[in-house]
Formats: sequence, structure tokens, C-alpha cells
Amino acid sequence: MENYLLFLLLMLMGKHGLCQQEKGCSKSMVNSCGDCMRSAPECVWCKQLNFTKAGQQEAVRCDTKAQLMKRGCKREEIISPENTLVIVKADPLSGSFDKQLKQPVQLSPQKISLRLRPGLPTTFRVSFKRVQGYPVDLYYLMDLSYSMKDDLANVKELGKDLFAALKSITNSAQIGFGAFVDKTVLPYTNTNKEKLLKPCDENDQECQAAFGYRHVLSMTSEEEQFKTKVTEEFISGNLDSPEGSLDAMMQAAVCGERIGWRNSSTRLIVLTTDAGFHMAGDGKLAGILEPNDEQCHIENSLYTKSNVMDYPSVGQLAMQLEKNNIQPIFAVTKNVEDVYKQLTKLIPKSEVGVLSSDSKNVVQLIKDAYKRLSSKVTVTHDNLPEHVSVIYTPNCKGAGPAGESEGICDNVPVGKEIYFDVTVTADTCIEDKSFTIRPLGIKDTLTVTLSSNCECECQDPQDSSHPHCNGRGRVSCGICSCSEGSIGQFCECSIGEKDEVSLRASCQRDNGTECEGRGDCVCGRCQCHTTESGSSYHGDICECDDEHCEKFQNKLCGGNGKCNCGRCECFSGYEGSACQCKVSEEGCRTLNNTVCYNRGTCKCNRCECKEGYQHPRCHKCLGCPDPCQTKLNCIECLGFESGPFKKNCSVACSKSIYHEMVDQFTVQSKKCQQKDTEGCWIRFNLDQLVGEDHYKATILKQRDCPEPPSVIAIIGGSIASVALIGILMLMLIKLLIYMKDIKEFRKFENERKKSKWAEADNPLFQTATTTVSNPTFTGE
Repeated sequence: MENYLLFLLLMLMGKHGLCQQEKGCSKSMVNSCGDCMRSAPECVWCKQLNFTKAGQQEAVRCDTKAQLMKRGCKREEIISPENTLVIVKADPLSGSFDKQLKQPVQLSPQKISLRLRPGLPTTFRVSFKRVQGYPVDLYYLMDLSYSMKDDLANVKELGKDLFAALKSITNSAQIGFGAFVDKTVLPYTNTNKEKLLKPCDENDQECQAAFGYRHVLSMTSEEEQFKTKVTEEFISGNLDSPEGSLDAMMQAAVCGERIGWRNSSTRLIVLTTDAGFHMAGDGKLAGILEPNDEQCHIENSLYTKSNVMDYPSVGQLAMQLEKNNIQPIFAVTKNVEDVYKQLTKLIPKSEVGVLSSDSKNVVQLIKDAYKRLSSKVTVTHDNLPEHVSVIYTPNCKGAGPAGESEGICDNVPVGKEIYFDVTVTADTCIEDKSFTIRPLGIKDTLTVTLSSNCECECQDPQDSSHPHCNGRGRVSCGICSCSEGSIGQFCECSIGEKDEVSLRASCQRDNGTECEGRGDCVCGRCQCHTTESGSSYHGDICECDDEHCEKFQNKLCGGNGKCNCGRCECFSGYEGSACQCKVSEEGCRTLNNTVCYNRGTCKCNRCECKEGYQHPRCHKCLGCPDPCQTKLNCIECLGFESGPFKKNCSVACSKSIYHEMVDQFTVQSKKCQQKDTEGCWIRFNLDQLVGEDHYKATILKQRDCPEPPSVIAIIGGSIASVALIGILMLMLIKLLIYMKDIKEFRKFENERKKSKWAEADNPLFQTATTTVSNPTFTGE
């Protein structure tokens, strides 16, 4: 009862808020009751006949309710379409799970229809109650990489405890089992044939071949079957630390028939691992470029596209888990706890628990995680149409703040009914569409069908010759809808051969507002309205008024002129856009009695200078090019009859420059020194005269020209240079030859010193003398 009173209070506060916002409604682009309904949620329409005065636009019928009643519109003549809500289906909430029932009801209503007026919010209430003993399907997904060897041994013994824990929650529990490692390609897995068959250590006898993901056991309530299948599993292995966890979870989520998920159950995936995970993009390391298609690819219990498709992204996995109402529990070791905590921020309705080193605490971990998941109710929506907004306001003890994307109630006990106030607003008229509201992780949904309430139901008389319309039309929400051949506010005009479009076109500029919004188009001519002060708009299309001219000292046209069609026409002796100035040139006069040196105009006794010239009297032009350079060609032709303007000097220069030739300068003015086309330096002074391009030039008669070059010196120097170069070349050649000779001589000397000659007599040599001994000679 308290909740119901609170709900009514919120609705009353909402209506009060609308009343507080009552202001005048915009009349632009409002030509009918439907236009008024679309303009703003607080606007209503008066259908009362003769409510508008002669010449008034029908748009004045559109205003707030208070304003219309203040102006004489009767309450019963006011049209204000409201939002409508129809509950199409609202089965009562179930108290507990009954196997005889196909689908327990945890969310009510199940289908509603809303008809919305643009900008006007409507609020309805959604009830939710967790069913006692609601079925649970748990899929145990285990990492079988080598580092999980001890954990697998313990899991084989935990089947009994796991079933006992689930039966303490519900009498309808099922368990499935799957295993994963990683893609069987480099660099994730050793692709040597022997290592693919046995990726574990050589001493390990119980080791199965490398694989990506294997579905081992579909959902079953048989404890022995679970124990048998898990016992048959052995450890495997891979190379890198991150595993193919996301591949396995994606297949478990999308292969519903193979896994055995029931339609009416809480679906849980328990992922046990001691490592991080690969995600989209990592497959490129192995040359796998095809993105994950989020489809089921299990054949003979194996994921067949493991080495063909990339890993799924976190966003893809989160979308499929939410779509299939699956809530993941990450049972991980302490070293990767932070990684998976970050992951739970991206996946709705997910939990993280820390495994002990041997996974003995996994049963308690699952019980605690399930308790947290099931006690937190998050309501959100799918397929929300454009220009429609939704706000959820939870009504429970553990309520979170109101939000546009979801509503949250935490610590909700089983059997406790909670409420969410849902506010839906359409910003504009929309087509008939629908969207769904659902609690995350629960199959129950609420379908909301939307349509627009943009037209008025005025219950008009069907008389097509209504007296209010001069017998030439029918009344539609207080406005005359004229028969063919008639137009006008009361169908008073016969259009003859012209059509209504062409008659109305004569009352407006190209695609402009009819009569500028200041009059009525009557039979092709504008009948102008009066202004607020009582004067009239005027002009062919009421484009003129005499009240919106510029003001000076808070007086229209300064009190010194007359306003005519938005512009001031000043009295004699005054000028300016607001007639704020007396006609005078005193502030613009120069020393030579000119006005602004003829380089500007005098307005409001102040010079408005031409571009570049400076205030107050346009004397100097700081932004103009240097005249010493721009007038050089004229100076050259006027003073020395040379340069580009030599042939037409009088035409090009005589009108802009008055010149005088002098022997020396006597007057201090702008001194210039420039080089002419003959290379001579010309010195001259420039004085700017009245006007933009008038100068007096004082030119020095004598130019500074460089002396002509000496031909003899050039020729002599050239010959001497050639001779000198020749001598130097000869000396260089001689030096090179000498250096080469020295080198060869030294080489010869070295070779000679190395040779060793032995002395010997030539056997063919005979001396020139012969000695004969007398054998009988005794020397006496």
C-alpha cells in the first residue's frame, strides 16, 4: 500500500511539474491542432468557434490551458490529447517453481501498449519476484593447460559436493562440463607432431593431445555421469600463458542445443583458470585474420573453427551472454584476479572468485557467486526506437539511482516482490514500433508497443456547408476547411481560375512566411495587423513597420528623424543610422582644408578612412606598400627617360606624380634610394599630396652609376690566368714523374740488396799471358 501511494505521489509531482512550466506556446509553424500537439507537451488547442478575431492567425488557438481560458476559451472547448496506457497481458507472478508449469512468471506485466504524445512522459510500474526453487543450469568450463594439473585432480573428486551445493538452492539442477586450452597453431602451441600428440612433460603418462575447446558433457542431473566424464579427462598443454577462454565461452553461449540449456532456468558458466585470455586481434600472430562470426561450430564435441577464426572480442562475448541470459562466474587464481575483475566491468551480471592453489574451494566459491548474482536484479531494455527515452526508478530497499539504461535492486531475497517505475517519453511523432524490457539473466520479458498520439479528435460536425464557413466548407477543430474553389479564414474568397497555392504565394517572399507573419492573406492580398502600439504594419506583404528603427539615447531615430520601414529618415541637419549626428565636417578638416585628405568620408563629424589609412584624419597608411618601390619606374622615366615606362611615361605617371629635378635636397621628407634598370642608384624624396595616389617627387639629378669594366684588364688577366694554369699543370706533371722515378729507384735498390752472389771463375776464361817453365833450369 505504501508503494502504491508513493507511485501516485510521483505521478502527481510529475503533473505539477508540467503545470509549473506553463509559459506561452510558440505560434510559429502552427497551422492546425495537430501542429499544436507536436509543438510542446504543455500546449493545448481551443476549438471554440469565433475564438479568433478578424485578421488573427489561427495559431493563437494554440497556448497553455491557463492562457486560453484567460482569453475566453471554455474548458469543454479545449483539446488536450493525453498519453494512453493499455495493459494487454499481465499474468500474476509465480510463488514457487512448479514442474507442471511450462514457464514460471517472474515479471509482470508481460505486454502493454502505449500511445504517446510528443514530449509528454508516461510512467508505468513493472513488478518482479524471484521464484523459489527456480531451475539452475551450470556449465563447468575448465582450463586443462599443464599448470592446472593439480586442480583437475581435485575437480574429479568434487562432483558430489557440487551437486549437493546446487540441490541446496533448487531441486531442479543440471551440470555440464567443457574443457579448453588454446588454438593448436604457433605461437600458442608447439606444432611438432610429437608435441601435438603429447604436449606435456615426457614423464607424464596421462596427457591428451592439444586442442582448442571440447564439449565433454551436456547438461545432466546424473551425478555419476558427471563424475565418469570428468574422470576420463586428462591434462594437456600449450606454449604461451594466455588461454583460449573466450573461444570456449563463445561456443558454450551460442551452442544452446548441444550444451542443453533449458528455456526456464538460471544459466551459469563457471570458468576456472590460472591465466589470462586471448581476445580479438591476437589471432593475427598466427596469421588468422577471419573475425569470429559468433556462430556454433561444434562437431564431434570439438570446436572445428578454432584455427580458422580469430578469438571473439569482449564486446561480442558480452552481447551473446546477455542475449542468451547466461551469467558467467570466473573462478581464477590470485595472480589473475585483477584481470578478470576488469573483465566483469564489461560483461553484465558476472562475478569473480579467487581459487585456492588446488581449487578445493571452488564449490563454496560458486555458492557465494550465485548468491550475489541472483540477489541483484538489473532491469534493462532492447531495441529501443529512435527519439524514445526510458528512465528506470527502482522501488526497493537496495535500490540504485534512477538511470536511463537500467534499473538496479540489490540484496533481493527469494519471494520478495520489488517494483520498477518506468518512464517512457517520445521526443517526436514516431511510427508504430515496440521494444522489450527484461531483467538480465532471466528469460521473462515485457513487450512495450508504441504509437503516436499526434492528431486531435475534436468530434466535429460532418456538415460540409457549415454556416461558420459561409456555407463553403466544414469545421475542423474550430478552423474552416474550405471546399474546392474557396479560400480564406471563413472561406469567404472565391479563387476562380487561380488555385489556392498561387493566391497564397502572392502573399509571401520565396518560401517565406505568409505576410511575414504580420497579416492575413485574404484573396491573394495581405491584410496587415496592427502593432502593439496601435500603428499598422504596411507594405505589399506587411514587411514594414515604423517602430523598429535604431534608437539613440533611448529615442527612436534619436528624436531627430522619422522611422520608415525599419530605417531612419533624418531631419535636415542630422545624419547617422539613428540620426544621432549633426551634419558637420569640422572634425574631419585637415591643415590644408581638405576633408580626410580625400582618403575617406566624413560621417558624424568623424573620418571613416579607406582601407589601410589611419584615424583621425586618414593621414598615414601603415598597411600600404612602400611608395619608394611602387613609384620607382615612374621616377626613372620622369627623371632620366629610362626604365619600363620610357615609351608611355606621360600616360602612366604624369597624373599621379608631380616631379622636380634638384642638385641637392633642401626639404626633409620621405627619402628613397633605389636601384634602377641600368644598375644606377637613384635618390629621391616623396611627399604624398591630397588623395590616395598623388605624390610630389624631388629627384636628385646625379645618379650613382658603377664604372664600366676595363676590357684590356679583363683580356690581360684572362691570358695571364691561362698561362699560369698551364705552368702549374706542367710543374704538377713533372712532380708526379719525379715522384714515380724515385719510387721505382728505391724499389730497385731494395731488390738488389736482397740478391746474394757467390764469387767464381769462368771456366771458359783464358788469360792473355802464358808462363813456360824450363825443366833444366836450375836457377843458376
